[in-house]
Amino acid sequence: MTKISKKLLIGSVATVALGLSACSAASNAASDAASATKTAAADTVSAVKDVALKPAANIGDAPSGVYKSEAGHAYIAMSYNHQGYAKPILRWGAFDATVNVDSENPENSSLSVEIDVASIDSGVDVFDDHLRAEQFFNVAEYPTISFSSTDMKQLVQGRGQVTGELTIKDVTKPVTLDVTLNKVGQHFRSKKDMFGISATTMIRRDDFGVGLYDVVGQEVEIQIEVEFVKAE
Repeated sequence: MTKISKKLLIGSVATVALGLSACSAASNAASDAASATKTAAADTVSAVKDVALKPAANIGDAPSGVYKSEAGHAYIAMSYNHQGYAKPILRWGAFDATVNVDSENPENSSLSVEIDVASIDSGVDVFDDHLRAEQFFNVAEYPTISFSSTDMKQLVQGRGQVTGELTIKDVTKPVTLDVTLNKVGQHFRSKKDMFGISATTMIRRDDFGVGLYDVVGQEVEIQIEVEFVKAE
């Protein structure tokens, strides 16, 4: 065999060896990826099972009585479509919410809310003044927004609906809140009975006399996060 032939043979063997090595590495990488995917899927299934097995919060576990919103842990916000560019988030900084809990007959419990309209906060002072003015919320004539429940459903299962009457600028319309009862327990310091809820609903601002400017979306999403503590 000539020197040239030997060199060609050696080169071919080396090329094949490198190819086999690359295939092996790719195969190992694919195997590792598949193993990681299976592990992630198993973890997801396990997490879902844990959530499914976790008992739902039950409003019936809260002792009967009057519960007040805790000012430092209570939020009512709203968002809307601004010309398709963004969904601004505004909130009211001052409101009082009261739940009268009937633990024996939870469906007989009731909720009432009063919002100080002047506490509207968009993060922009000029815009806040605009919202307080006559063409929108008209705070001088209508200083409060109120909600009073008329029906509660299925809160014993951790999720349910609270239907009531929402009044803005002396216009009253029925509104249904989709509610999640997050937890029933006791305050970690005071040991007072308490519970926390998350709730959402959708309303139309033109239903309540604040529909100025059609270029801004009429649908408004309301987002609520409140911790309630049992009153003395």
